[in-house]
Amino acid sequence: MRVASFGVVAAAILLISSAQAADVAAGKEKAEICAGCHGDNGISQTENIPSLAGQLDQYIQWQLVFFRAGARKNEQMQPIVEQLNNEDIRNLGAYFASLTPFKGSKDDNPELSEKGKQAAAGRRCASCHTDTYVGTKAVARIAGQREEYLVKALHDYKSGVRSGGAQAAMADVAYPLSDEEITALAHYLAHL
Repeated sequence: MRVASFGVVAAAILLISSAQAADVAAGKEKAEICAGCHGDNGISQTENIPSLAGQLDQYIQWQLVFFRAGARKNEQMQPIVEQLNNEDIRNLGAYFASLTPFKGSKDDNPELSEKGKQAAAGRRCASCHTDTYVGTKAVARIAGQREEYLVKALHDYKSGVRSGGAQAAMADVAYPLSDEEITALAHYLAHL
């Protein structure tokens, strides 16, 4: 089953990445359904829901393909992504990538941020997420992400709720983190 899922995901990614240029306007139109959770202009106002503005197009596309193939699970996302074709996914990736990401709010706890900065350096977060934590085509932008979402995501990686494929690397990083380190990391990253 895992091999079949990987094959489906790999085939879909090849189709998406090799096809014609994405249509940002069509992506914006399709993203109307996303706004209820992920916010207007891709900036979430909903607890535990990530902002998508400024994520790189290929990262968004991969995550949508993973949801659609069942390799990544979420009860709210599943019925939505099952209705998306490869062109929709390509267009959504382009649309969210075209948006200005949220700039972290004023830091109300610089001491906690400093602890988070030290934890990020100790766990070498920048080796995958880049020095400015803006991500790559394969790795999420985490700078300015919602703080409670980052806490949830790190706990999900640590507990194995999110695992497999590229997720395995995050599980290895998150597993040894204490709750205090997770809180500090999330606070630091959310305020970048």
